[in-house]
Amino acid sequence: MNRTPSRPRKAEAIFSATLELLAEHGYDALTVEAIAARAAVNKTTIYRTWATKDEVFADALLQAPQLAFEIPDTGSLRGDLVALGQRINRLLTHDEPRRIITAALAALPDRPATAHAARTFFADRLQREQVIFERAHARGELADMTDAAMIVDLIGGDLWLHTVARAKTADDTHIERVVDIVLAGVTT
Repeated sequence: MNRTPSRPRKAEAIFSATLELLAEHGYDALTVEAIAARAAVNKTTIYRTWATKDEVFADALLQAPQLAFEIPDTGSLRGDLVALGQRINRLLTHDEPRRIITAALAALPDRPATAHAARTFFADRLQREQVIFERAHARGELADMTDAAMIVDLIGGDLWLHTVARAKTADDTHIERVVDIVLAGVTT
């Protein structure tokens, strides 16, 4: 019988330890032994649920309260996207989430398992954000063929480049401009 093992009682401590260590030392220095020590659990507690550090990392990303935010519902597509941009911007400008995201992205190019974890994380986030586009379509603000992933990528990508790569501040005016430019190409 193939069954998924249950999560250990200290899963939250394991996830927090994983992300703290990732933010402090980068992905290469992340080990199951270090995670276990930081979370105050035995290595076997981790290995009963996850076979590799990549699996722990993937679940930690999905469960991380440091990377979570509420999906906005302002009553308009523009308002929802501005609020979403503001929430993404907060993640990219607050120390711990920014370091987690930066370290995770730095680990992607040469590690298929890590890339899979990141793809899973972003697919999960897009699935959660899909409701923004469903509501906008129901209100008649979007055409049927609108690519929600591309819209989120354009907004999130701009904020990433602006705040992390260029080390500039993305204030509300900047976020509103980005949203307006994106919406000019997709709204009905």
